[in-house]
Amino acid sequence: MPMINFSNPLTLLIATLIFVLVLILAKETKKSAITAIMLFVFVGLLVFHTFSFITMPNRTQDINSQLTFSVVFDLIFVLVSFIAYLWIDDIEAKEKKKKSIDNSLDWFWGKI
Repeated sequence: MPMINFSNPLTLLIATLIFVLVLILAKETKKSAITAIMLFVFVGLLVFHTFSFITMPNRTQDINSQLTFSVVFDLIFVLVSFIAYLWIDDIEAKEKKKKSIDNSLDWFWGKI
């Protein structure tokens, strides 16, 4: 059974609120390192849940469902964290007047 179980709605709500608060903090401080840490935390959770999914012997259908749900939401959080990292990194580059190699989010915002 995973320690952080995203199949529980309360845990998912708390994780989403923490994600939003960390994103607001990163935007206000204009530090992309904060979102990078958040991204690595979600990647770590993804690795942990996937490892638990693969190595756990004698899984019941309930535990199998919970692990699958947790892995799916880990992937969603990783994707959103990566986009948030690119966004905050762009804000930080403009603030510090650093030359950016490319505009990493133009491909994303151009399609919306």
